[in-house]
Amino acid sequence: MRLPTVSDDAAVQLDHVTVRYKVALDPHITLKESMVRGRRRRFVDHLALDDISLSIPRGEMLGVIGRNGAGKTTLLNVMARVLQPTSGRLRIRGAVSSIIDLLSGFHPELTGRENCYLRGAFLGVSRARMDERIDAIASFADIGPFFDAFLRTYSAGMIVRLAFAVTASVDADILLIDEALAVGDAEFQIRCAARMAEHRARGVTFVVVSHDVVRLRESCDRIVWLDHGRILAIGNPQEVVARYAAAQHP
Repeated sequence: MRLPTVSDDAAVQLDHVTVRYKVALDPHITLKESMVRGRRRRFVDHLALDDISLSIPRGEMLGVIGRNGAGKTTLLNVMARVLQPTSGRLRIRGAVSSIIDLLSGFHPELTGRENCYLRGAFLGVSRARMDERIDAIASFADIGPFFDAFLRTYSAGMIVRLAFAVTASVDADILLIDEALAVGDAEFQIRCAARMAEHRARGVTFVVVSHDVVRLRESCDRIVWLDHGRILAIGNPQEVVARYAAAQHP
């Protein structure tokens, strides 16, 4: 199969990307059952992404919607290069930063401050650069004395604050965000929106996964609707969200 050439203005391009998983039907077979009774684990193929072709121009904010299990997080993991496609090709132009798994790059037995350095290292930020940014990160996260407390003492909202503060401090060209902002309180969401607007003004590309279709409809340039690993619709946010809402309540 001949793959299309990448567009000159594309920050992210996926060409016929497919991701298949092996899913165990018998996850609890013991060693004894396997040896004595000859039982073997059975597996089935799960098609998480099915022949996805998608081009995201530089500076675009793309929303991704769909029901649970539609393939949204898998799509982000492919773009973040956390997951290798079974087939197809991914092409990225620019540095990528992501908030997909909130605990990725964090350790519960380190403090918030120490975790900033750890997560920064995962994102390619040197210790010297993090030294320059650490005060601004602490101010944006706004978690007070917990910044120097162990991460295991944090609430989910505090982890979101810290994760977003570190990620937003990185000079990335592409930001991938999965549901993280939905956990924060209203005041923090306003500050996140303002920071995202600053990044958009300098041409950063966003891919945002959320079940909050109203927010995506109001903020995104385009929306992709995924269902069972396939793109059902892509385009104008108002139209795609209307079609999605109608499908949920026929």
